[in-house]
Amino acid sequence: MFSVVQNVAIDCADAYEMARFWSAVTGGPLHPEARPGDRETQVTLPEGPALYFNQVPEPKTVKNRIRLCLRPTTSREEEVERLRGLGATLVADRREPDGTGWAVLTDPNASN
Repeated sequence: MFSVVQNVAIDCADAYEMARFWSAVTGGPLHPEARPGDRETQVTLPEGPALYFNQVPEPKTVKNRIRLCLRPTTSREEEVERLRGLGATLVADRREPDGTGWAVLTDPNASN
């Protein structure tokens, strides 16, 4: 016997807006009944668990203990620029000229 991961729960200041951002990032659809102002909603991913967003009143006080590592279907540079266009912020650039390394971005609600 074992358990299956149903979703990845993410506390945030604005569940609908966070879900809208991650829907654009992943291409996964918002829950069909999601509306602005909803205190909880989710994004369905084509593979793996759903991303579940739960609005909480308290602000974030420490470093996140969970992060989503993305693999773009385009070039890494194109994807970094696309995500920045969606509202993400580049906080650490660890990309190397030979194509190794990574970029660390925060989502639009990272400080909340």
